[in-house]
Amino acid sequence: MAYKSLLFLALIAVTATALDVFDNSTEVIGKRSIPNGEGTNNGYFYSVYSDTTVTGTYTNGPGGEYTLTWGGSGDVVVGKGWNPGGPMSVEYSGTYSPNGNSYLSVYGWMTSPLVEYYITDSFGDYNPSTGGTHLGTCTSDGGVYDIYTQTRTNAPSIQGTATFQQYWSIRQTHRVGGTVTTGNHYSCWESVGLPLGTFNYMILATEGYSSSGTSTITVGQGTGTGSSAPSGPSSTTTTPPTAPTGGTVAHWGQCGGIGYSGPTTCASPYTCTVANAYYSQCL
Repeated sequence: MAYKSLLFLALIAVTATALDVFDNSTEVIGKRSIPNGEGTNNGYFYSVYSDTTVTGTYTNGPGGEYTLTWGGSGDVVVGKGWNPGGPMSVEYSGTYSPNGNSYLSVYGWMTSPLVEYYITDSFGDYNPSTGGTHLGTCTSDGGVYDIYTQTRTNAPSIQGTATFQQYWSIRQTHRVGGTVTTGNHYSCWESVGLPLGTFNYMILATEGYSSSGTSTITVGQGTGTGSSAPSGPSSTTTTPPTAPTGGTVAHWGQCGGIGYSGPTTCASPYTCTVANAYYSQCL
């Protein structure tokens, strides 16, 4: 439901307040919605989207903290994180109190192929897997996640109106706070035939759809990128790609980043591409 369109954001930018209004401030969602936009606040990328019928307030706090209070109809999605995202240890804490349809997720986009994805730790009274295709499970960070996919046709995206896949990992036991090792989920998705693309932004998002609630979340980054053996479908285990003999790294393998001491040369025709300070990948 978080179908943010760059074209839509461009139109908003003509009439809405400048993006830096969000920095260390509170915005009231009033006669229209929260002013939509993206930017950087206290070292974190943030993204804000809401329909014109949403009411409430959004506040960027210190560090990786933000607060959302929402109500009304329509869709609102806010959060802080990174641009680009990628395999990393996402650590978060806070409070999340939805009334109705809402999700608390690591949320992001990939390109080539265009993919919108959710790693959902908690949700309200509507299970976001409804209508999706179940592909298996992924065990990560002390929990089991159900993997789903579905196709969005002619829907808003970061590349305008497009047809694209959604990938979902939905935690079977809800929680608010902990670690989300995103690399584990990427490996699980690949193991069930869901291809990865180039990472775009990734946030710890609160989303509400025709609902109400409050959410105060603080997000940060740990030192890990992914488990050596996340579980895939039917108890099958997968491991992230490793470097072949000869000192080169295979497609999708790690080739750099803080603390990494392995090979840095990608097998032909792939190039070592920086995802974040802790992880570079052969793409």
